[in-house]
Amino acid sequence: MKKYFNIFTIVALFSTLTACKKDLNINDNPNSATGSNMKPILVLPNALTATAANAVSYNNYGSLLVGYQLPGRGLSGFNDIYSYNFTSSSNTTLWDNVFGNLKDYQYIINNTQNEPQLVLLNAVARIGKVYNYQRLVDAYGDVPYTEALKGSENVAPKFDPAASVYQNLVKELDDAIAKLKANIGNTGTVTPLNGASDVLFGGNLTKWIQFANNIKLRILVRAAGSSIDSFVTSAYSTFSTEGFLLENAIVNPGYNAASKQNPFWGIYHSSVTGSASSVATYYIPSKYIYTFYNGPLLTDNKRGTLIYKNFPATPTGQLGDEKNNPNAIPTFSAWFTGTGTGLNASSALGVLKGRAYGVPVFLASDIYFLLAEAALNGHALSGDAKTNFDKGILASYQYLETNVSNVIESGQNPAADARAYQTANAGNYLANYDLATSKEQRLEAIITQKYIASNTINSYEAWSDFRRTAYPKIQTNGTATTTFVSISSSSPRADKLPVRDIYPQTEYNLNPNTPVINNAFSSPLFWDLN
Repeated sequence: MKKYFNIFTIVALFSTLTACKKDLNINDNPNSATGSNMKPILVLPNALTATAANAVSYNNYGSLLVGYQLPGRGLSGFNDIYSYNFTSSSNTTLWDNVFGNLKDYQYIINNTQNEPQLVLLNAVARIGKVYNYQRLVDAYGDVPYTEALKGSENVAPKFDPAASVYQNLVKELDDAIAKLKANIGNTGTVTPLNGASDVLFGGNLTKWIQFANNIKLRILVRAAGSSIDSFVTSAYSTFSTEGFLLENAIVNPGYNAASKQNPFWGIYHSSVTGSASSVATYYIPSKYIYTFYNGPLLTDNKRGTLIYKNFPATPTGQLGDEKNNPNAIPTFSAWFTGTGTGLNASSALGVLKGRAYGVPVFLASDIYFLLAEAALNGHALSGDAKTNFDKGILASYQYLETNVSNVIESGQNPAADARAYQTANAGNYLANYDLATSKEQRLEAIITQKYIASNTINSYEAWSDFRRTAYPKIQTNGTATTTFVSISSSSPRADKLPVRDIYPQTEYNLNPNTPVINNAFSSPLFWDLN
């Protein structure tokens, strides 16, 4: 790991792929606050904001891999994405930015662990650390963990096995939850969190416990059936009784239209000065993802209209087809359903709600589908599989019909829309869980609906789920409507896809313990059983 680093990063947002891809560069503030006397309570809001920024970066990267989006005609410089021939120079910000954020949280942990009055900061920082570490493991596998984040004390930490890190993350969450539970209502002796220091839950400790349960469930669901399956099975009985966070977890440090806009808006729409982003100018959805809205797989006019400009006539294409892909919509992002351009753009529903909206770091739909899958596998933690499946679909509509003020827009009716969707697709087990006649079909239905709900919002989770389950289904050597795989893929695998990322060259240069990974097509993650 790098020998020199800032203590923490405030809100540095980075390119999703390689440094040359300026269309995904979302640097809002290149400055980092420094100083050994910085108080942990001042570091926390910046750490959470950076976590949200990294969620945007991982979303953009995942979107390209699972067919949510692709470059339209006239945009070059994506050879590694088209071919999947990742190298140690590809996608490096996925590693660098998360480790930068981990240093933020470790700084808080180090400076609060012997201060009983700062126990809430310590617990929340541990949860933030786990959130980021899971993302890092899911991209790279083995990572520095037990010897990491020690600064100059150890500039070449060993890499711990990914499965071992997963187990430690669960234990870290349990410890953080215990600290929070022990101090709920303890206003006399501990420093409280509030809206200024906690830009995620405003100091609501119950929500932090539930959020930790969400992350824990995602870890356990992903690791089920792997080399640590016995650990997973045992851990299912250790969830905190506060339950799960059944709402969208949104980070908002005060985004606004004047100076500090939502980074998602900056990627997909325009800069704070109104200049259209390259993604808005050149990117289009894939023909494959469109089949879940406009047939033949499923029909979903409501969500299609909420997500895509000019649905069902949005330009669509296939990854890697530089010759035949159409141009993007002139002056409009394919994911902006409002009116006006640049600084005159209105707020909207769907994916791009407005400059002042927060960044989701965990969707309500995601937890419902996780609960559904857990129940399918014999762990009914909060309702059965079908109930959570249906609630996951409803939660997707609720998110898309939420406005920039984070409330359901007047005149929208997510419950009616979800029912209408399932009625329109009543003969298809992908939307009607009762028609799934085998466990495999039920899993396919859950993951496919999770894929639809994650579209361009939670894309990296969809990529991890696909590697783990091979759902949603794609056809080997299929057409643009039956696969999201690049037609320029160089992968020797049957599915023509990569399975992992390559460690950055800086790690190879500075840390001799960095595992040698020769390509992105072998050495799958421990939970990737396909």
